[in-house]
Amino acid sequence: MTPQRLGQHFLEDSSVVDSVITAADLKPTDTVVEIGPGRGALTGELVNRSGRVLLIEYDTDLADRLEARYDGKPNVRVLNADAREFGSDLDPWLSEGPYKVVGNLPYYAANPIVRNFLESTRKPDSMVVMVQREVARDMAAQPGDMSLLSVAVQVYANAEHVIDVPPECFNPPPKVHSSVLKLSPTPEPTVRFESAEDFFNLVRKGFKSPRKQLHNSLCDGLFIALQDARQLVELTGFETSRRPATLSLADWQVLYDTWVKQGRPQQVAGSTRRKRTESVKGIHRDG
Repeated sequence: MTPQRLGQHFLEDSSVVDSVITAADLKPTDTVVEIGPGRGALTGELVNRSGRVLLIEYDTDLADRLEARYDGKPNVRVLNADAREFGSDLDPWLSEGPYKVVGNLPYYAANPIVRNFLESTRKPDSMVVMVQREVARDMAAQPGDMSLLSVAVQVYANAEHVIDVPPECFNPPPKVHSSVLKLSPTPEPTVRFESAEDFFNLVRKGFKSPRKQLHNSLCDGLFIALQDARQLVELTGFETSRRPATLSLADWQVLYDTWVKQGRPQQVAGSTRRKRTESVKGIHRDG
C-alpha cells in the first residue's frame, strides 16, 4: 500500500524532531519502539541515542527501504506490521525489560494504537506520540472537557502536552494541526474495576448523550427509566444537573461502584426487560 493511499504526511522540521527526542528522554540502554517511521525523520536520532530500536511500519515499500538502510545493524529491527494489532507481550525484545514508544501516528489509527499499548500486559515506560491536535487535547482533557477518549487514556496513563505542530512542518502538509503528547503509563489503572469491559461499558453509555445532564445521558445509554437513572446519580451524591464531561476519574469510580452495587442496571436496546450483566462489549472494541 502506497503512502499516498495511506494519507501519510512526513515530518521534515528538525526543531520538532528535537522536541520529540528531548521529551522521550532517551538513554543508551533504552529499547525504543518507533511507530510509523516513514522516511526516518526521527529514526536516525533514535538509533544514535538508544540501545535497540524496533521500527513498526505499515507501508511495505517504506518498510523495505528502512530494512535496507539498517541492514547489518543488529540493534535495529524492522517490522512490516499494523501497530493497532502489535502484541508487545510477544516480542522478544520487549518481553526482556522496559521499553519506550515514539511515533508520528497516522491520524486514522492513533486512538487504537495508543489504546493497544496502554492496555497491553507489557506497557511501555512512556509514549511520546504525535497525533491530531484535537485528539491530543481530548486525551489530556481535564474535568469540564472530558470525553470517552479522555477517560480511556487517563485510566492507564498521565497525559502531558509537549508541543503543537503546524501543517507546514510536514510534506505534504496535512489539512489539520498536530500535537506531540507524552503519555506516562501508571503501574495500575487509576480506577478500580472488576474488568475493563465492565467499567468502560458504563463510561461509554454515560457519554451516550454528552450534552445532556448525566442522568439523562445514563437513561439514554443504559436504556433504563429516567427515574432509575436519576436515582443512580443521586446515590453517588452528585448533583443531577452535572454533565458527563464534568466527571473526574475519581467521580467515575464513585459512579461505577454505585452502579455495581445496584446490580449494573441496564436494558437491551429495543427490549422492556431489564438486563443485569457483567458481560458487555468494552470500549476497545469500538475502533
